[in-house]
Amino acid sequence: MKGLRPFKLPLINDPLMSFGLSWVTVLKSSRSIAIVPKNEYRTTIKSAMNELHLRRLTRDEALLKLDQYLNDAFMAGLYQVKVIHGKGTGTLRQVVREQLTSHPLVKSFRPADYGEGSAGVTIVELAQK
Repeated sequence: MKGLRPFKLPLINDPLMSFGLSWVTVLKSSRSIAIVPKNEYRTTIKSAMNELHLRRLTRDEALLKLDQYLNDAFMAGLYQVKVIHGKGTGTLRQVVREQLTSHPLVKSFRPADYGEGSAGVTIVELAQK
């Protein structure tokens, strides 16, 4: 763990409290942050990235992955995410956007602009906690 600087961080009103965690050690470097629990519980803490790649998936696989990702992103406190569905025939884009219109965690969505991914990407704004 070369280049990482540990520091302690108290958790107050946090979802991690349900695991019995009251303190964690955060290992911080210039590129990443790792959270290490400081008690007997061993948990895996996933960090949601701000983009989801759905290219080359079937409709059912993409919808399942999209729903799981939106839940993870919301719980991580992300405000805006990118859903990369690719250009192709437009079938996956259509299915993704239909799902986004009825998803309870989605505040709004829009097609990506030039430079953001154009027709192959949808930008999603998530609801606030």
